[in-house]
Amino acid sequence: MTFFCRFSLVCLTIVLLAASVACAQEPQAADRDIFVPTTISPEAQQALKEIIKAKPYTLVFPPPGDLDAWRKMHAAAEQAGKKKNDKAVEANHVTVIEAKLGGVPVLDIRPMNWKDNGKVLVYTHGGAYTMFSARSTLVNSAAMSRATGLRVISVDYTTAPFAKWNEIQEQVISVFKALLKKGYAMKDIALYGDSAGGGLAISTVLNLRYRGMGMPAAVVLWSPWVDISNTGDTAHTLEAADPVLSYVPSLQNSALAYSDGLHLTDPRVSPLYADFSKGFSPALIVDSTKCIFLSTSVRLFQKLEAAGQEAKLDIYEGMWHVFQPVPLPESEVSLGKSAAFINRYLR
Repeated sequence: MTFFCRFSLVCLTIVLLAASVACAQEPQAADRDIFVPTTISPEAQQALKEIIKAKPYTLVFPPPGDLDAWRKMHAAAEQAGKKKNDKAVEANHVTVIEAKLGGVPVLDIRPMNWKDNGKVLVYTHGGAYTMFSARSTLVNSAAMSRATGLRVISVDYTTAPFAKWNEIQEQVISVFKALLKKGYAMKDIALYGDSAGGGLAISTVLNLRYRGMGMPAAVVLWSPWVDISNTGDTAHTLEAADPVLSYVPSLQNSALAYSDGLHLTDPRVSPLYADFSKGFSPALIVDSTKCIFLSTSVRLFQKLEAAGQEAKLDIYEGMWHVFQPVPLPESEVSLGKSAAFINRYLR
């Protein structure tokens, strides 16, 4: 599968999503003059140029109460991403099985020549808590299954505004309960998430800890959205430099839909503000210098370290929000580091 075939489909998804919410009647973010550094690989430079042309940061998300507009966005995303994700399954040589765990839909993704070693990786997908599904994010989970050699359980949780923060978090807990009932121990389960899925992964670890269920062996977070209130330095200093994300007019509406009236800095929806002093899984936090979430990743790392928890911060020069699905040298490095971190703790 060529880079342009795979990446153009990502851009197509963005275009269709933008068209589907034209009815929202909200202003788009202003055009950005985004710098393309020569310090990244030629493949990454070309990818960044393609992203800049697509202008995903202009995407307008509907108000939380406009359920019809959200349904249209979901339908457009799933349809546009189908071929991309079918090809990701083929390229990564994985098998995908639809299943349910604890009553929650999941995709059970298994790498080529997989043999059950009693270890499993749970994936909570991104999409601002309001977009995408386990199916439309197979490009991420299939790549991680290939890189780690592990069975991946991708949780197909109900997105906001059709479910609120507590309902979404409870669905992930239900999957963990089902895995424990099947005989897995927490030491045999790792967890990873990207973007909002990264925030959800952190909330999951905290919820498991609160309930006395133990904690996963390790957690990997790609560009995690851990503070939905849009605070922190790079939320503002990188606002015009991020080629992918905008808080207004997109992420803000997602934050409101997910939080269901809670203050946006409430640790139940912005886990950056949670108490980590009572324990947390060893964490690898991955981010990039063009992502508005960079500051919150730094703050998360500092909070975990100050609380005496094991954490590692891995920052990529010139990359953008959740760049790993795009086939680049930088992506393979990041996937390799993520896989090594997970397998280190699942021994």
